[in-house]
Amino acid sequence: MKRFSAGLILSLLAVTTFAQQQKEDKTLLWKITGNGLEKPSYLFGTIHMLCKEDAFLSPQLKSAIADADKVYLELDMDNMLELLGAMMRMKMKNDTTLADLLTKDEYNRIKEYFQEHSTLLPFSVVETYKPMLAASMIMETTMVCDDQVAMEQLIMEEAKSAGKSIEGLETMAYQMSMFDSIPYKVQAKALLKGISSGKDETAADKEFQALLKAYKEQDLEKLGKMISQSEDEMMQYDDLLLNNRNRNWVEKLKKLMPQKSLVVAVGAGHLPGEKGVIALLRLAGYTVTPMENKIGKPSRTI
Repeated sequence: MKRFSAGLILSLLAVTTFAQQQKEDKTLLWKITGNGLEKPSYLFGTIHMLCKEDAFLSPQLKSAIADADKVYLELDMDNMLELLGAMMRMKMKNDTTLADLLTKDEYNRIKEYFQEHSTLLPFSVVETYKPMLAASMIMETTMVCDDQVAMEQLIMEEAKSAGKSIEGLETMAYQMSMFDSIPYKVQAKALLKGISSGKDETAADKEFQALLKAYKEQDLEKLGKMISQSEDEMMQYDDLLLNNRNRNWVEKLKKLMPQKSLVVAVGAGHLPGEKGVIALLRLAGYTVTPMENKIGKPSRTI
């Protein structure tokens, strides 16, 4: 499953393909100025799952949150009504289940995998979910640590501590609709392929760990190249999952940033590439510059 998880980060990390690009400093934190902005805004690349021991916010990011007027994530994860409504959209339409999309043997292989790897929900529920969502639910089994954390959660906690409101660039309903635009059978086959590739644990583990290493090193170029070279079938839907969303976000930011200073935290792979958020912001006339982003375990105070 680890090999599939590396490909699944295409949607969870949202990495777009790379073209010729000026080499940037290694950082996840960027400052947005110019084009008439009275106050700067900030752009940060997240990862949706990281070992807890590696998950920290830099002093520079904390300072940006303290100085900003609002914090924007991909989703408003603090909106319980929206999250509850999204639960209703996680299921495949027309009462479809994995059994309808696969052969009996293929279905049993996936069922056995889920039964052998504990998840929050029983397989009888998971098999009704859109396969890409089902895959993300067992992504934690690919981690080499027992405790994982989402960087978004740390950012939300910091924003609340600083008294900043949190909003989303898009809705959960929109994200769920994207998965309805990708044939369920394609998703199911990708899920099956990932589980099958889990037999090659050594190669898969190295691939997944390399992705995490690139993120922790804040090497966006390396991270993007690794995933752009993936043979994952979901790559054919990069406009739907990645590029269209980048364009939508930049259009929204163009309306929001003149009014307020923002911290915008989205999947790290949305940042680089000619169709990435950094390039699109620059194309729109903004100056986007790398900032120091020292990440490390805080020193113990006495």
